[in-house]
Amino acid sequence: MRRDIEFETEDGVTLRGWFYPGAGGAGAATVVMAHGFSATKEMHLDDFAAHFAGDGLNVLVYDNRCLGDSDGSPRGEIDPWQQIRDYRDAITYATTLEEVDPARIGIWGSSYSGAHVLVVAAIDRRVGCVVSQVPLIDGLENARRLIRSDHWAGLRAALDGDRLARWQGEAPAMMPVVSAEGGPCVLPTEDSAQFFTAITEARETRWENAVTLRSVEYFIDYNPGAYVARIAPTPLMLVVAKGDHLTPADISLAAYERALEPKQLLLLPGGHFDAYVDAAFAESAPKQSAWFRRHLG
Repeated sequence: MRRDIEFETEDGVTLRGWFYPGAGGAGAATVVMAHGFSATKEMHLDDFAAHFAGDGLNVLVYDNRCLGDSDGSPRGEIDPWQQIRDYRDAITYATTLEEVDPARIGIWGSSYSGAHVLVVAAIDRRVGCVVSQVPLIDGLENARRLIRSDHWAGLRAALDGDRLARWQGEAPAMMPVVSAEGGPCVLPTEDSAQFFTAITEARETRWENAVTLRSVEYFIDYNPGAYVARIAPTPLMLVVAKGDHLTPADISLAAYERALEPKQLLLLPGGHFDAYVDAAFAESAPKQSAWFRRHLG
């Protein structure tokens, strides 16, 4: 049975989530995981965590700061480098739990957090193994795929205007994550709107369809792919959806070529959000679990 957990980050923000004790008992290998851009733990992280725990792994799942059940302000603020620091604090917290073997810690991320785990694995040698699913690799290159060229000037003007307004003491500007009507939003693909709409109707979650405009600027400036070649000798599994156009598959495949051994590529059918459900999940979750168990012991 999973239990609710909470822990404080180094700067004093409380993050909340779940701990799934694996069947391995005390001193088992442990996977630390968080979700992607704006998403909360109820959006299929419980499915992966339950599968891993059923195979004997402990799993620590938490909501990113400013999102879901975790504290942090302003709400909807998504700062990738702060989330990376929080991953490292989550690892530290995990090592204090009696069920956890501190020498056998793995990390898992998907989409935006799939980017973060690439960086964490490269800079934090406590990490013994990493799985990165449908990750962002290069924020600017990705944004150029998603944003029409004639919209860039307007976006830059909005970012500059928001920076000035914050300097003058105003609250950060906000932007929708998705828009079913095709209006301005951060994730302007049809499958993004379908995913968030369907899952918030099917599951209870504190997800909100709004993030700070500043989060978009952070996204564009973020280049986690620069860290891929530094991950070795930590074992890396990269999970890529062949039809992914939100974090395009060709960008991820090029990053995989830059990674050093030990590494494994797992190609899944479908698009970005298919990786969480149905046939892709049924194929992927056992292979991801086996990767962790193989390399964490």
